[in-house]
Amino acid sequence: MRNPGCCTLLLFLVVMNLTEYCAGSHWLQIFNIVILEPGIINSRFIHIGYVDSIQYQGFDSKDPMAILKPRTAWMEQELPEYWNVETASILKLSQVDRRLLHFMVTKHEHRMDDYHTLQEVYGCNVANDGRFLGGHFRLTYYGYDYLYLNEDLSAWTADGKAAEHVKSTWDNGGDAERWKTYLQGVCTKRLLRYLVLGKEMLLRSDAPQTYVTHRVTPEGNVTLRCWALGFYPAGITMTWKRDGINHTQDMELSDTRPAGDGTFQKLAAVVVTSGEELRYTCHVHHEGLPEPLTLKWEPPHTIPIIAILISLVLGILVVGTVIIFLMWKK
Repeated sequence: MRNPGCCTLLLFLVVMNLTEYCAGSHWLQIFNIVILEPGIINSRFIHIGYVDSIQYQGFDSKDPMAILKPRTAWMEQELPEYWNVETASILKLSQVDRRLLHFMVTKHEHRMDDYHTLQEVYGCNVANDGRFLGGHFRLTYYGYDYLYLNEDLSAWTADGKAAEHVKSTWDNGGDAERWKTYLQGVCTKRLLRYLVLGKEMLLRSDAPQTYVTHRVTPEGNVTLRCWALGFYPAGITMTWKRDGINHTQDMELSDTRPAGDGTFQKLAAVVVTSGEELRYTCHVHHEGLPEPLTLKWEPPHTIPIIAILISLVLGILVVGTVIIFLMWKK
């Protein structure tokens, strides 16, 4: 039996990859997930819509109302007609995807009373000036089959026997061309509209909070970590330099990750020889900064041993002088 958390994990990983790709532009992404659970006759259908890292609408067939709802304040500007039409469209799509999941399970001769998921992810990418930059579509029968639209949006690539069968059907039906038209047309227009509705949130620029940390490794080397937190949008560049020259050896650059509050975070780490930390600088570029930042590790301020000894001697002398004076006076 599959762990129900795997569906959420897969969705999270896809978001991460696209977040990294969409730096300097904007994405509209749709996640449709069908979940077949043991003992449940009707599979669950979940629809989630994102603009960049912001969830703007959602639908869950498990909800008592089972209607499409806004997930952010700026989407409440849409008229009731929008929600009625979109709910009807999603209900129709849920039946199509449920049949597709049933086909995948049957094709693989899997048990219907086991846990199965089907995930459909698609979206479009536009530049800041509104130009269409690209689109994507991916269908996943988790752990077994993958079907995705090639980068030029003209043909399908399939992995798995059931996916190959679906590909053949979709090739004959001209589905690749229909998806290309949708991604370049309807999807792009909707994304541009959402950017207008949510401009105060989606078109803002929050500068990163930055600092450098220092950690000694078990081998005796030092790991310097350059942190960038709380920034928006996701596009950011972080590099390390040694004596002013780009340094990529022993450097680790993490993915740009959502922080959970609508902002992002990123980490650039480098392993250096102990004693050479001050030769390294971290450079951060982000549109929220008035100019690029240059950071370095600052060693903690320590009092020299000689100064400590002098202070102790002076303290002893003062105390001794006071004692002698009191004894003489007595």
